[in-house]
Amino acid sequence: MTEFFAGAEAVLLVVAPVVGWLVIATGLAQSAIYLVELVVAFWSLRRVPPVESGPSLWAAYADVAPPISLLVPAYNEEATVVENVRSLLGLQYPRFEIVVINDGSKDGTVARLIEAFGLAPVTRAFEDTIPHQPIRGLYGTPRQPNLVVVDKENGGKADALNAGIVVSRNPLFCAVDADSLLEADSLLGVVQPFVEDPVRTVVSGGSIRIANGCEVRSGRVVRVGLPRQLLPLFQTVEYLRAFLMARLALSRMQALTIVSGAFGLFRRNVAVAVGGYSLGTVGEDLEIIVKIHRHLRDAKRDYRVVFVPEPVCWTEAPSDFGTLGRQRSRWQRGALEAFFKHRDMLFRPRYGAVGTIGFGQMLLVDVIGPPIEVLGYVLIPLFAALGLLSVDYLIAFTALTFIYGVFVSVGSLVLEEIQLRRYPRLRDIAVLTLAAVAENFGYRQLNNWWRVVGWWRWLRKAEGWGRMARTGFKKV
Repeated sequence: MTEFFAGAEAVLLVVAPVVGWLVIATGLAQSAIYLVELVVAFWSLRRVPPVESGPSLWAAYADVAPPISLLVPAYNEEATVVENVRSLLGLQYPRFEIVVINDGSKDGTVARLIEAFGLAPVTRAFEDTIPHQPIRGLYGTPRQPNLVVVDKENGGKADALNAGIVVSRNPLFCAVDADSLLEADSLLGVVQPFVEDPVRTVVSGGSIRIANGCEVRSGRVVRVGLPRQLLPLFQTVEYLRAFLMARLALSRMQALTIVSGAFGLFRRNVAVAVGGYSLGTVGEDLEIIVKIHRHLRDAKRDYRVVFVPEPVCWTEAPSDFGTLGRQRSRWQRGALEAFFKHRDMLFRPRYGAVGTIGFGQMLLVDVIGPPIEVLGYVLIPLFAALGLLSVDYLIAFTALTFIYGVFVSVGSLVLEEIQLRRYPRLRDIAVLTLAAVAENFGYRQLNNWWRVVGWWRWLRKAEGWGRMARTGFKKV
């Protein structure tokens, strides 16, 4: 028995410093990435004039903006689908159609649409260029010529979007979640790169903001507010950090690998060329962007995938731990699916900044980051308690990690205040700053645990999205 404990101690003496240095190296690499992104995002916002809004935006783009097809996948959206479609019909954009894709709903989604808009069966010529489940029927009305409802067999969100692509008729399509709210002039903002650089631009994405705490009237956010619950408040900080810092910086470095599935504008022929959205994946929004990068890089085309921070789509954030945990686990599975499916793009010169910066960040942040951080949470305090690591080191490293996390989050708030100012009240900025500090003490660690759960579910080849509970927007 004495020999066993002696051997175990010898192993721990070797393992402890290896684990310690692995956690340090991963943390330093991630910190370096975030610092570079923060600097690039700040430089970009200061250098590039913000997209105008309202009448100025209409005057600048109304005559030259290409027509857009809004693709709205809907599954069991009977309670909200009519209001959401009416909201979309009121968007400020010169030429657009709305294609609602009923993905085999088990409730009265189609019946509600038929009744509300006076729809009837119609015919429309289209070519099945990408895979999707069979379409059972199309509905429209002369009273609303830019609205068509596609009724199809259930196949999931990616399948529904593919059906919408084949039925749509315009050169650009915008994927929109049925439970999200677009600002009235958001399409004019997100189409800007296609107008200014029509040859190279293939994808453009806008910002996603948290609508919890906002007041909504007729499908529009009429007053911006902060969530009163802690979990949505932490997510508000997260979304500011993800969009105003990370995606803006990666866009400027031509390394953006994801455009949000709730608000992304695509050139239709490019999406068709890569086979549309991949079926059987939970990260279809990430995977299609990676496929587009791969296809155009292999074809040696000069192109752009762009993020525009000013146009906003509002969405409801999960307010309970169960729903949020399932969402983060699903996001992790989607990231792993895309990374390992296209892993040969990593660090290959032919894929440029996407292969080096974009996939390099995915490797550090999405693939090895979560398990190493969680491993560090468990083993480093244990090694310190056993006297195998310096307690002074543990305290110093922990303090540095928290301080840096706060710095990055507060830096994202500074970007918001400098350029966009969606939160005009000083009180809101103060609350967000406190949330940026508090999220580092428990919430960040819990997030990494959920991502490790996603890792485990990916290894087990688990399928499905899991139930996403919604409480609805605050209306006035």
